[in-house]
Amino acid sequence: MILLTRLLSLTLLAVLLSLPVSARAQNEALDRWYEVEMVNPGLGSAPQNIDRTTPRAALESFLFRADAEDWEGAAHLLDLSSIEPGEQAELGPERARQFATLMDRKIMIDWYDLRDRPDGVDARTKDSPMAGEPRRSLLLWYVKLGDRPVPIRINRVKPATGEPVWLVSRQTVQALPALADAFGPTKLEEALPAPLRERAFWGLRWWEVVALPMVLILTGVIGILVNGLMSRGLNRTLRDAPYSMLVALRGPATLAVVSASMSLLTRHVFVFSGRIDTILSPLIILGFVATVLWLVINVADVILNRLVKFDGDELAEMGEGQEQRRNIATRVSAARRAVIVLVVLVGAGIVISEASVMRSLGISLIASAGTATIILAYAGRNVLTNIMASMQIALNQSARIGDKVMFKGYLCSVERIHFTYVQLRVWTGQRLVVPVVDFVAEPFENWTMQEHFLIREVVLRLSHSAKIEKLRQRYEEILDDMEGLADRPESRGVYVSQHDVFGQEVLFLIPCPDPNVAWSLECEARERLLAAAQELDSAAQPIFPEQPPAEAA
Repeated sequence: MILLTRLLSLTLLAVLLSLPVSARAQNEALDRWYEVEMVNPGLGSAPQNIDRTTPRAALESFLFRADAEDWEGAAHLLDLSSIEPGEQAELGPERARQFATLMDRKIMIDWYDLRDRPDGVDARTKDSPMAGEPRRSLLLWYVKLGDRPVPIRINRVKPATGEPVWLVSRQTVQALPALADAFGPTKLEEALPAPLRERAFWGLRWWEVVALPMVLILTGVIGILVNGLMSRGLNRTLRDAPYSMLVALRGPATLAVVSASMSLLTRHVFVFSGRIDTILSPLIILGFVATVLWLVINVADVILNRLVKFDGDELAEMGEGQEQRRNIATRVSAARRAVIVLVVLVGAGIVISEASVMRSLGISLIASAGTATIILAYAGRNVLTNIMASMQIALNQSARIGDKVMFKGYLCSVERIHFTYVQLRVWTGQRLVVPVVDFVAEPFENWTMQEHFLIREVVLRLSHSAKIEKLRQRYEEILDDMEGLADRPESRGVYVSQHDVFGQEVLFLIPCPDPNVAWSLECEARERLLAAAQELDSAAQPIFPEQPPAEAA
């Protein structure tokens, strides 16, 4: 009796221990495949030469059957469980033909990435969350149908009595009729002669080789016509005017028409194969996004040019309210640059998210954060540094549009602060273009900052025996006679600032009311002081040093 009790206890313990193992085995099986009663019962037995054991073999078998136009055999590579068994023999070949058309026109298979193992495990990838795990569903591509992307997948399906096989997923098969209507051959293509529909090279057909240049030329001609029509209504003086709304709309409108024409031609007239479509579709999306961004920037520029004056000459003038105008112009210019950066980032995000080629090839900002991001960051580091430096100038107001500055010996006024460079207008009318980083790193004099009044200096080297008092009297007479000087007697002065074996340096202070006239007043005062010194030098007492220039140097 005791022995029987022990046997029953051991049996019960074994049953209890086996339950988790069975459940675990069942869960592992569900992770490896989808279970069904039968695979396409309405089609009968699959041909012996069809290999459905691996994802790669299944797609290769389908393409072989499609090339041979064996649609009955190709239907065995589709999961037709969404179709009644009695209709599978009739609808299966049609769905196979539709899937072959879709693969030809919209799907680019990455054969290097497609697994050739029954369990679909990718042994090459180590960082992926699914690395080393068996797969029961693989994503091939995304096809955008209307406003939603349709995933194209192949699944591993196991019948109740049989080995698991890889088939085009049931959901993909359900979407094939709608996809065929959207991307199937157009009436124009069906009307083409048979030789033009034959294969040419690189997987293209002859009609594609002929039609692609025609589409590009046609869209280019349309763009030229639209640009010409919009330019016809402009006067010659207004064609590049920054305040013209028509000029602002001309470029975006031309790009919009070109993008729309390309989209219509490639969707409704010539539906190109996947090799061409993977290039044209992102370009069309990029065209529409660039149109919107270009339009926003141009319209904003027109509005800002009408509200705020960015003319450096006007802003450089001195007077009531000019200080505030310079501040506003500089801040608005910085805000415009910030908006452009934001708009470009948003546009890039839209292009990346909308372009099916990016998503289908698995390229994302995170996925491409390796080599591509490092290369781009290294190549664009100077540009990014200049952009940040231009924003720094706008924030700290060290130089504003219209300010008079002395930069590396050049007397300039700040005309524009761009993304990567500062445009300076030299007093001679020449433009000095300085990278923003260099402009920020180099010390410069800002004559307009804080107070417009400034004192300029005239330095003359005179003999040790020169009588400074006589020259000081002539200095006062000269300044009293000059026009345009600041009425600040306390700012005048004559000082012996330095001396050496060759003579003494005498400093004359010239009070100037604002930076715009300071340099000219300084030059006039220097000229008059030299004339006065020469006049005194011609007297009995010499005033200039007697050393020749070479010795003095």
